[in-house]
Amino acid sequence: MNAPLPAEVLKQHLIDPEICIRCNTCEETCPIKAITHDSNNYVVDPDICNGCMACVPPCPTGAIDNWRLMVRAEAYGVQEQLGWEELPGEKALPETAAALPADDVPAATDLAAPAPFSAPGATVPPWSAAHPYVNLYTHKTPMTATVVGNYRVTGADTESDIHHIVLDFGELPFPVLEGQSIGILPPGLDAQGRPHHARQYSLASPRDGERAGYNNLSLTVKRVTEDHAGAAAHGVCSNYLCDLAKNDKVQVIGPFGHTFLMPNHPRANLIMICTGTGSAPMRAMTERYRRRIDTGENGRLLLFFGARTERELPYFGPLMKLPRDFIDINLALSRETGQPKRYVQDLIRERAASVRELLADRNTCIYVCGLKGMEVGVLDALRDVTVQGGQDWSILHDALRREGRLHFETY
Repeated sequence: MNAPLPAEVLKQHLIDPEICIRCNTCEETCPIKAITHDSNNYVVDPDICNGCMACVPPCPTGAIDNWRLMVRAEAYGVQEQLGWEELPGEKALPETAAALPADDVPAATDLAAPAPFSAPGATVPPWSAAHPYVNLYTHKTPMTATVVGNYRVTGADTESDIHHIVLDFGELPFPVLEGQSIGILPPGLDAQGRPHHARQYSLASPRDGERAGYNNLSLTVKRVTEDHAGAAAHGVCSNYLCDLAKNDKVQVIGPFGHTFLMPNHPRANLIMICTGTGSAPMRAMTERYRRRIDTGENGRLLLFFGARTERELPYFGPLMKLPRDFIDINLALSRETGQPKRYVQDLIRERAASVRELLADRNTCIYVCGLKGMEVGVLDALRDVTVQGGQDWSILHDALRREGRLHFETY
């Protein structure tokens, strides 16, 4: 049994500002609200954190997994951390504390017991997923990519201005997997006069490139012109990306992500549930399957794709050209003229028999990507489908999470 830390010593939890991409995953995940942020950094309050580790697995970069043995009275405060550009080095402890054997240092602090936490999705990848590379390029050492394509993929007469952007890395390595993301460093300074932090975007292309055999990748980017409340807002990075021209240079960091990954074993089935630009990782996985359609390795693909209208569905044209025996496509349109409002959770219930059949197969993985608000609706629909089939959803949900077969990437 691990010995407790001396009362005057704290194992302080810190976030590395050089690696953090400010995606807000840690703050959303923390069950006791120990993580906060300003326009510069995400930080952990040492007076609240109990070392429960709930925030560590979901972090796409590993920036969250940093610890320092500190004299409790000298712990780094929130305001001090908010001003950091890099993590401080280790501090020497008093002789009594420094003598503590390394094996006796517990994984968490000696504070109160952790609060219970249950993520909606898995915090481990599918067992057969390929090993991902992460953090090859950072804020201090970004990669320069060249724009080789920028195409609008929604109707020109719609308010939803979504672009398919292709970036080429030339001869420099940038290995990625379906389900990973990258960070884009927009040029210019923020309101405080500091360089903009990176914005995170999911890959829309498979591991062997947007064009097979080329060292490139693609992104699906929506031009942001208003916030979630509908007020006018200018998305710094989205507008920068949507306005790029061929041969422009872009600063890229990453790649990121080690759990939201496609299974690699033959006959793996995918249930893909997405809205809007949440289609990016689904496109990457679907294209990976399409390129090996003649190999006999593919399992079944079941897609639930939501948007307001058909013309606001990114990639609608190419999607409709895919063979029906290759992918089972279900479109949820909430504002299509002359049609009732339907959302992805409605279609999941309508296709209950097919969903149950796939859920009964241990080779099936589920991927959900889109706005944060869709999580509850999707989980409720999956629960309803399961219960209708006479199964216990809590048991199945736990198994899907534990086995890395239910993944959420929401924002």
